[in-house]
Amino acid sequence: MSAPSLIFAFVISTLISAIIHLIVGGDAKRLASLLIAGWIGFAIGQVIGVIFQMNLLNIGALRMLPAVVCTLAALVIVILLTGRRARRRTSG
Repeated sequence: MSAPSLIFAFVISTLISAIIHLIVGGDAKRLASLLIAGWIGFAIGQVIGVIFQMNLLNIGALRMLPAVVCTLAALVIVILLTGRRARRRTSG
């Protein structure tokens, strides 16, 4: 895969992760975990697309459909694992 394809994949997965963070909300730690999950999910989706020769919505060497689907799946998993918990404050 060429350098422009890698940069484009990085930009797309970062944008998807940032948009999901804007919708769901959270702090900087959640943003970092969403970004990392988005990058890993995109890479896994790209590998799955290459292995199974999925040629839907290709942009150059990128298999966009499986990459975006795996990115969204990874982001949903992170959102479920980092769900908002009620914080109890102790008065003292």
